[in-house]
Amino acid sequence: MFTIAAGLAVFGSVMVYSASAMMALKETQDQTDLTYFYKQFGFTLGGIIMMLLVSRVDYRMLENRYVVYGILAVTAILLFVVFGFPAINGAKRWIRLGGFSFQPSEIAKVALPIFLAYFLTKRQDEIGDIKRTVLPCLLVLALLGVLIIREPDLGTVIVLCAIFSVVFFSAGAKVTHLAPVAALLVLVGSAALIFAPWRMRRLAAFIDPCDPENAADTGYQVCQSLYAIGSGGVFGEGFAKGQQKLFYLPYPYSDFIFSVVGEELGLIGTLAVLVAFGLLLWRGAKAAMGAPDRFGSLLAIGLVTGIVVQALFNISVVTSILPAKGIPLPFISYGGSSVLVTMAGVGLLLSISRAASAAEPQKRDATVHRKKGRVKEKRAMSARA
Repeated sequence: MFTIAAGLAVFGSVMVYSASAMMALKETQDQTDLTYFYKQFGFTLGGIIMMLLVSRVDYRMLENRYVVYGILAVTAILLFVVFGFPAINGAKRWIRLGGFSFQPSEIAKVALPIFLAYFLTKRQDEIGDIKRTVLPCLLVLALLGVLIIREPDLGTVIVLCAIFSVVFFSAGAKVTHLAPVAALLVLVGSAALIFAPWRMRRLAAFIDPCDPENAADTGYQVCQSLYAIGSGGVFGEGFAKGQQKLFYLPYPYSDFIFSVVGEELGLIGTLAVLVAFGLLLWRGAKAAMGAPDRFGSLLAIGLVTGIVVQALFNISVVTSILPAKGIPLPFISYGGSSVLVTMAGVGLLLSISRAASAAEPQKRDATVHRKKGRVKEKRAMSARA
């Protein structure tokens, strides 16, 4: 798991260099093509160190009401604070202090799984109780979701809804419990589309992004993304030889960096990225299944769901499987907040995995003792017979 996460992050730094070099030359006064690479590589090194540090901490320290609600409170406060800063590209998602900027919505992707794992562990006998369990969890989701969607950032809200649904189902909720919740989320999502004209235009452009009318406006970015991936073929144009990043594809080093991977490294490169996320999902699921307690199991499920769903969402947008929505590709897209928080999440998964490995010999011993006990009991029954 550590190797996969670190490898994806380092690969992301290299691809950020390729995708941003010409743009950096255009934007910077010192005429260097390494501006974005230096920043991303610094974030990557910081993320790897953070992942190691978090992995050495016992995740069970989080199973404390003061810690859980403290994390939630800090996340909510930071999400409020962003509205006091100037908008960037029409959105208020960042807290900017000098040359440093941070995106609080990234913290929500870790804060929500921690809360759900804690709360559903404490209420494990009342999973289907609407008043005692379902409503409190929905209120926390609504608090985070409303603040984030006001930024606006619908993509992160969708990821949070996926985390909520998967963790709640894994905790023992029945489909009949989740059906009303799913209907409510669909209703809210539909309202978010209907009352936001630009989202409706994106949805209309999704049907045919390369139609001349759409390609010149709302579907421009997706259409250029498809040109990039299509021109890559099986083996790609070669590293740093892509053309769409040369001021055709907007922000190629950010949300649409997977397009650059497809153009320069081809089908082989994109499949390698998908396989890496598949392996991360497998290791995260294994950690969840082997966790020594319910809290660790639910926390691992929530964390790995957030990472993998976000990756699939980003790749689906880039390949025009889903309507365009700005959301970064975990580990790979440019951005310090995403890299640091995602690596911290993997650190928690590593902590759970380590606890699972430590508990494995005890589980085997217990299994052996049970088997020996059953054998002795059968022998005793045979002797009495």
